[in-house]
Amino acid sequence: MTTNQNLKTTYLITLVASLGGLLFGYDTAVISGAVGALETFFVKALDGSPEMAVQSIFHFKIILTLCLLTIVGLLSSFVFKFYTRKTATLAVVLFLVVSGLLYYYGFLKSTTGLTDNLKNSIFGFMVSSALVGCIIGASMGDKIANSIGRRNGLLIAAVLFIISACGSGYPDTFNVFGGNALTSFIIFRIIGGIGVGLASMLSPLYIAEMAPANIRGKLVSFNQFAIVGGMLIVYFVNYFIVKGQSAEWINTVGWRNMFLSENVPALLFLLCLFIVPKTPRFQVMKGRDADAEKVLTQLNGKEKALHIIKEIKASFNQKKAHWLSFGWGIVIVGILLSVFQQFVGINVVLYYAPEIFKGMGMETDASMLQTIIVGAINMIFTVLAIFTVDNFGRKKLMLIGSVVMALSMIGLGFSLYLQTTGFASLLFMLMYIAAFAMSWGPVTWVLLSEIFPNRIKGVLAVAVAAQWLANLVVSWTFPMMNNNTELTELFHHGFSYWIYGVMAVLSALFIWKFVPETKGKTLEEMEQLWDKSNTK
Repeated sequence: MTTNQNLKTTYLITLVASLGGLLFGYDTAVISGAVGALETFFVKALDGSPEMAVQSIFHFKIILTLCLLTIVGLLSSFVFKFYTRKTATLAVVLFLVVSGLLYYYGFLKSTTGLTDNLKNSIFGFMVSSALVGCIIGASMGDKIANSIGRRNGLLIAAVLFIISACGSGYPDTFNVFGGNALTSFIIFRIIGGIGVGLASMLSPLYIAEMAPANIRGKLVSFNQFAIVGGMLIVYFVNYFIVKGQSAEWINTVGWRNMFLSENVPALLFLLCLFIVPKTPRFQVMKGRDADAEKVLTQLNGKEKALHIIKEIKASFNQKKAHWLSFGWGIVIVGILLSVFQQFVGINVVLYYAPEIFKGMGMETDASMLQTIIVGAINMIFTVLAIFTVDNFGRKKLMLIGSVVMALSMIGLGFSLYLQTTGFASLLFMLMYIAAFAMSWGPVTWVLLSEIFPNRIKGVLAVAVAAQWLANLVVSWTFPMMNNNTELTELFHHGFSYWIYGVMAVLSALFIWKFVPETKGKTLEEMEQLWDKSNTK
């Protein structure tokens, strides 16, 4: 096979795997166009039916408790990576007792009637529930990748996307969980979130293990491009679904079609995965050297294939170090990078954009069109970041991004507070998106891949889990702040954006004081840097 044929095969495989990234973006952003209709269909309907309200509160308590127990269980497994078994057990038990008492007396026992705050909490959790699945999927990704393989793990993700698309579109028809339609919708969104969590880990891993070393960085970065591309595509799909339609049709039928539309890319992804091979690294791991050699020969030629197999086998002999081998500093920096990426409020904009624009006085069609502009700006500036991060430097980009996001969010908050919404509000929103897409969006992932020495790469899983958890917290709490009657009367919806603006300021201080510049440094040099920090 010629070099050109090798490249064509590599690009085709990358394109198929990147559909996982596209579905990651599609599934997380599809809900943006349906937010208003979901609130009307599921939450506002509770006001007219006391019996349904009581039932929904009961189901919400059950499903929320199960979700929190699952998340606590997953996070507890990370604690055992840091401490001895005895210390870890004591820490987990103490945490469960304290948080359990607070949760029981603060929520389960005190919540009886359908208050405005409870409705906002139900609504926020319904919108952000997929993120619970993302935490579960991401935590399962490594085990699935090493047991059944990267490609087969992506096949599972594709099936989960299809189940979620059908179930989220018709949660009342496909209600097999014993609860009401609201509970069914939340569970189907969690199922889709598990698919997102798997794809978020397995798609770039699959590409990295299939790509030749000289173009690996470019091909892996294409996955990030596919994610923002998926968001932009679904913004267009949502726009054309609701264009010219009545509010009544959107609230009863339109939102269903938005979720069902995900079946198109999900089915394409599922079918295409059957024509691409398993990765050579997984084949060697399972003792199938001949199959690995066949794939590597297709991609790199016969001579290189044998050399790469030797390298793969040698890599299995590398010893892993304890996660705290370089001290707490590197772990805290990695976690805070992930947390600040979400606490600046990016997914509030991506999930609730149409409703935010409606709050600025725009009609449904116009708000959807503005959301497309948000997606386009996100994609354009993400591409710019990919091409400039190696020349401009990580730290500088992150600092500039934090400052611009802080100014944009504080400005947007004042625009809403002073009720001068219009062009200024839109400008602040687009400035914020551009700043995030050029900095904290893609560059956070670059930093996370570089700051952790190879011996403790497993800590990356902790940082990713923290990112999904922070995303859940921000997306869940936004309706509680934005729709709160007292806060709305005082600040006219500006309060939450000031919070995100303050977080952007804190993120700038964090980058300035604690995050090293990794541009031009080898992984070995980064290891020496943390070694020195740990000995001070």
